[in-house]
Amino acid sequence: MENKSMGKDSMKKDMTKTDAEWQTQLTDEEFHVCRKKGTEHPYTGTLLNNNDVGVYKCKCCGSELFTSDSKFNSGCGWPSFDKEINDGAVVYNEDNS
Repeated sequence: MENKSMGKDSMKKDMTKTDAEWQTQLTDEEFHVCRKKGTEHPYTGTLLNNNDVGVYKCKCCGSELFTSDSKFNSGCGWPSFDKEINDGAVVYNEDNS
């Protein structure tokens, strides 16, 4: 999360990278979550209890996803948000695994 005012997103990065390239730029856990659709263990994430005011951005491309005032404690062990910054900023996929 970055504590910057909202505005036009200027941090977008090249998303056309191989897994090997991503692995050099992300930690093992970030790679697992961001590139392989994994999750971190509940109640372990560094942002779970973060109450700083700011904007949550995508680790890979820098797109603004959520503001801190849309974050709430759902009791599930992961940060929860009730509204994305812009419609379509987040892609939702049903997971029945």
